[in-house]
Amino acid sequence: MTRIQANLALLLAAAIWGGGFVAQSTAMNHVEANWFNALRFGLATLAVLPFAWMESRKATRKLTRGEIASFVIVGTFLFLAQTAQQFGLKTTTVTNASFLTGLYVIIVPVVSVLFLKYRPHWVIWPASLASLTGIFLLNGASLETISPGDSLTILCAGFFAIQILMTGRIMQTVSRPLTLAAAQFAVTTLLCTGAAASLEPITISDIVSGMPQILYGGLLSSGLAFSLQIIGQRYTTSSQAAIFMSSEALFGAMLGAYFLHETLPPIGYMGCGLLFLAMLAVEVVPEWHKTSRQTA
Repeated sequence: MTRIQANLALLLAAAIWGGGFVAQSTAMNHVEANWFNALRFGLATLAVLPFAWMESRKATRKLTRGEIASFVIVGTFLFLAQTAQQFGLKTTTVTNASFLTGLYVIIVPVVSVLFLKYRPHWVIWPASLASLTGIFLLNGASLETISPGDSLTILCAGFFAIQILMTGRIMQTVSRPLTLAAAQFAVTTLLCTGAAASLEPITISDIVSGMPQILYGGLLSSGLAFSLQIIGQRYTTSSQAAIFMSSEALFGAMLGAYFLHETLPPIGYMGCGLLFLAMLAVEVVPEWHKTSRQTA
């Protein structure tokens, strides 16, 4: 897979996650947050497991204990991120949630520099700021008073940043993307089920009522989109991945307008343009510099 193809895979994942905000928000009319995550990630585990098994059969070596432990840690951070996001949606809007989740577009390169001693291409910094500004404009260039849900969503962005960075590091040395996907889904399922069973009541009728959202969240938003993220991060940097995935705010705003009748403000179209320019910049500028050096 080329870097361009990888970034397109990440863009598709972002589009699916944009619809996931709508599904997550409306799902809580039927099931509680932990049960929704337990059911969707349980379904995602079952969907990806056969492909992970085929991948493991073709592998030339077994996973080490350290690699398995890293898979579990990534799954734990996915659990923390999704739990914070799901509970945050109880007291914040879909638009606020999509903007605040997108804060990882800044957190990822900052953490890369401070803790991983990795210096991304200079274009990542203006592109990250452009993405964050674009997401903010999509929200009408304003935020409502910071609610507990907003605070939880900011925390979610931090957890997602760690999940993105760890996924990128693991994929540099372990060519088992579907195994990682299945492992983190399984860990999230177990942790969510434990929390749900002890804290939240549920009935069969609740599950049946929320089945459309569970199916979307399990098969598409979790099973397909997170697998695309992991596969895409094998061929691109974590900072570039964060920029492309931040476009979920754009898709969330559009789908929120269509399904939940939320209105995209006029300034939001400027935000769309900034997001597009940021994604275009991280593709074109590094290639232009590479070509310039080769012809010099």
